[in-house]
Amino acid sequence: MNRRKFINRSAVAGAGIATGTSILGCDDNVKNSKDTNSAFAKAQQKPAPIAICTWGFSGATEKAGELLTKGSSALDAIIAGVAVEEENIENTTVGIGATPDREGNVTLDACVMNPEGDCGAVLAVENIVNVAALARKVMEDTPHVILAGKGAEEFAYQQGFKKENLLTEERKIAWQEWLKTSDYKPEINIENHDTIGMLAIDKDGDIAGVCTTSGLGYKMKGRVGDSPIIGSGLFIDNEVGGAVATGMGEEVLKTVGSFLIVELMRGGMSPQKACEEAITRITKKGPRYKDFQIAYIAINKSGEVGSHCIHKGFTMMKYQNGENKNITSSYYNSDKS
Repeated sequence: MNRRKFINRSAVAGAGIATGTSILGCDDNVKNSKDTNSAFAKAQQKPAPIAICTWGFSGATEKAGELLTKGSSALDAIIAGVAVEEENIENTTVGIGATPDREGNVTLDACVMNPEGDCGAVLAVENIVNVAALARKVMEDTPHVILAGKGAEEFAYQQGFKKENLLTEERKIAWQEWLKTSDYKPEINIENHDTIGMLAIDKDGDIAGVCTTSGLGYKMKGRVGDSPIIGSGLFIDNEVGGAVATGMGEEVLKTVGSFLIVELMRGGMSPQKACEEAITRITKKGPRYKDFQIAYIAINKSGEVGSHCIHKGFTMMKYQNGENKNITSSYYNSDKS
């Protein structure tokens, strides 16, 4: 998946009821009560099934959205959705055909969370294409949350996953060319670290999320970013909503970005405002943000969505009611003083 082809182009508040003794106070209380009831009712309404994902991966949201429309659970839908890109040999950042590390090895990371708050993750896995599905197996069939490296790979074979060479001839040639300079400088919005993260709400109003990636292109051997780390690359709370990140993982980890967004939504922020605040937390740390991209997408319990990034160029997909839309994200203006 060539990222260049994609670069074209609220809130349920926690309300309290104040107590007063004056007539004016009583009127305010009645108004506040109505507002509270209205907000509560909105939060309890089940939106039409919806799937959103990072970047312009239309095939992924189409697959997930169609399954949701047919009544699939959010978890089943997102695992099938991201598998479209894990199996897409043209996508250089996820699954088979991904960019290798500095030593020519393709290693994949993924995590998943279900509506019950259970989670599973795999780190630095070789030879397995569908690592999102593998992360689900860790969640459902082991007493653990994370399996890494050879242990995760061996577990995959035990679960019936097929061994496949993830390094394609095209990626091998590109890696050999890279070795001539070994210049390690990720380009903003270009396909060396573009994770696919997906969030969905099903017909029952339940939320699930997944994140799968090959990480930074030409990373150091053993490097793991934010994508498989619960709370950074992905976080879900079925009573509130969910968020997922993409971009420079090291910087997402420093602010535990996805957990932060969900907690901001819990406090009353819309998904959009919560994503904006999470990006602001990063840009406030100094001018280094000018050299990397980070983007977040989020959804709340009532089906409202939001996205925000540091630099112009990020988009997200949204599938709902049979419509699959690519949405241009708002962004932090890096030129403002």
